[in-house]
Amino acid sequence: MSKETDLALLEEYGDYLLFERRLSSATIEVYTQEIGFFLELIQGSIEDIQPSEVERYLVDSAKQRRLSERTVARNLSALRSFFLYLQKGRIREDNPLEQISSTRRAPAVPTFFSVEEVDLLLDSIEGETLLGRRDRTIFELIYSCGLRISEACDLKVGDYSKGTLRVLGKRNKMRLVPVGEVATTALDLYLKEVRPLLIKARSTEQTLFVGRRGKALTRQAVFKRFQQYARPLGLETKVHTLRHSFATHLLAAGADLRSVQELLGHSDIQTTQIYTHIETGTLRQSYDAYHTLKEENP
Repeated sequence: MSKETDLALLEEYGDYLLFERRLSSATIEVYTQEIGFFLELIQGSIEDIQPSEVERYLVDSAKQRRLSERTVARNLSALRSFFLYLQKGRIREDNPLEQISSTRRAPAVPTFFSVEEVDLLLDSIEGETLLGRRDRTIFELIYSCGLRISEACDLKVGDYSKGTLRVLGKRNKMRLVPVGEVATTALDLYLKEVRPLLIKARSTEQTLFVGRRGKALTRQAVFKRFQQYARPLGLETKVHTLRHSFATHLLAAGADLRSVQELLGHSDIQTTQIYTHIETGTLRQSYDAYHTLKEENP
């Protein structure tokens, strides 16, 4: 196949992931990017590539790009999905990935912040500027509701009502999540005092969190802002750690696994069970009430 044909095939594969597999935009981006790398590096026709060539690609790309074991496993999943798509489209009769076994490994225990670290992080955000007040609201909300970064960026103004947030998760699965007291206060003030000044003439913009020019905030922008606050404090710089902290603190405070599964939007409770491997003795002693940060009495 020519490079033009490869690009067309990649675009069609992206449509397949969106409309048939109904994967999230973030997953589609990761999968199509990896298949793009693959198509650029392979030699010969995609119809004739052998399992040994796929294995060689995985090994070489892992070394050259210094990929983690988790990323290699994710890339293997992307390739399996791609060749399954080729089979469905009758471009290939077989799937060479069927002869490549996945390495089974114990799930990694997620990194999480202590309650004190969450307080430290949020208190470090400058609350005098518009962007600072916006940022604190975003990260308060992500922690309070256990949101993925993509879910936070996709929120619309109409998704928030009376202390409840409507969240569109993976595979277009909708869930309702209660918003804690502190996050509710921050969000109400953001909607009343901050967002109107950011959107200015863009009165038709419905996205909840916007940038300085009133346009929807991107995942990359949120990630960079989070790094700016977390790095000077010596904290983990992944926004997703707030989601892990949400789940960990809930379970540590006695929440049942099924409730946490629903709040996180996990389809399989086994995904939620990973949090039960975390030692919670210290957290139980230090965590007061349930999960939501309580405002101090004046």
